Amino acid sequence: MATHDLTPTDDPERHLPPDHSPLPALDADQAGHPSASAFQEVQASPEFVLLRSKFRRFAFPMTAAFLVWYFAYVLLSTYAESFMNTRVFGNVSLGILLGLLQFVTTFLITWLYIRHANKNLDPLAASLRNKLEGDAR
Repeated sequence: MATHDLTPTDDPERHLPPDHSPLPALDADQAGHPSASAFQEVQASPEFVLLRSKFRRFAFPMTAAFLVWYFAYVLLSTYAESFMNTRVFGNVSLGILLGLLQFVTTFLITWLYIRHANKNLDPLAASLRNKLEGDAR
């Protein structure tokens, strides 16, 4: 049933006032919200530069390492068939093990990033957010 086919008694929002809007107004002059100049000031601050630097020092090398590992696996699967078909034990080949290691490394990188963010990024981000929200009040 389309929403325009609802009768007044079927309307789940009938208890709301007619002028109700669940979305916040997009008015930049609202009290309690930082101005654009406050965002620009924080972006130029040494704290933000440090936050961005700490993020990049983790994210860029980790991304590069994972992409090298991923493409190595794809290239080995494509061009080194006999190597990937090497039996490790039973019917389990080296290709299967390396493929499963792709999942393991994905979870490992996720865990490392969460640990890095909790320890190094989140405190800086919270400080910057408090500075912005404090200025807006």
